[in-house]
Amino acid sequence: MRLVIADCQVDYVGRLTAHLPMAKRLILIKSDGSVSIHADDRAYKPLNWMSPPCWLVEEPPADGVDDIEAVWVVENKAGEQLRISIAGFHHDSSHELGLDPGLVKDGVEAHLQELLAEHIETLGAGYTLIRREYMTAIGPVDILCRDADGQTVAVEIKRRGEIDGVEQLTRYLDLLNRDSTIAPVAGVFAAQAIKPQAKTLANDRGIRCVVLDYDKLRGTEDTEFKLF
Repeated sequence: MRLVIADCQVDYVGRLTAHLPMAKRLILIKSDGSVSIHADDRAYKPLNWMSPPCWLVEEPPADGVDDIEAVWVVENKAGEQLRISIAGFHHDSSHELGLDPGLVKDGVEAHLQELLAEHIETLGAGYTLIRREYMTAIGPVDILCRDADGQTVAVEIKRRGEIDGVEQLTRYLDLLNRDSTIAPVAGVFAAQAIKPQAKTLANDRGIRCVVLDYDKLRGTEDTEFKLF
């Protein structure tokens, strides 16, 4: 991971345009290629970002622009760009974090995954399970399954569905769809409750949202011959 604190302005050019005027900000460049721009507020949420797969190249400043030291252009496969114009560097360091073990789910979230895997047709008639915790280079997909037409489907499960969960599933889908043995891979974002912003983002990215009823799923458990 590379951490850069710099005076910069950021312009997003793609399906829409967005501009961040010159200010001191943190630029996070991760090993998966993602780039995000942060201010010293808004908790963990970036001001703007580019999800992988994307590529960063450095361009020289335009002629006659003396107050810009460097221009970083981050572009994804759709041709969308983040153009980061840097007027001055305050900090620049790189750190090797190693392999992350991933998020340890709480009891309810882990149980939701187990129940949904056991009753995969909750997602639709004809769905079949491939496996739980399908490992990828960037972490495990909660559930990998097939729909009634045989298409591969990746499922991300949360107790509360928020934007970061949609981003996580998007990263998995970008990676999985490069694997010709299982592509094309569709996405399902499943949670007990899904925030409107997360649903809007998921729909925009072609990801289906499913609201899970935990109590109903628990009611499908087979308790016969169990002591506890």
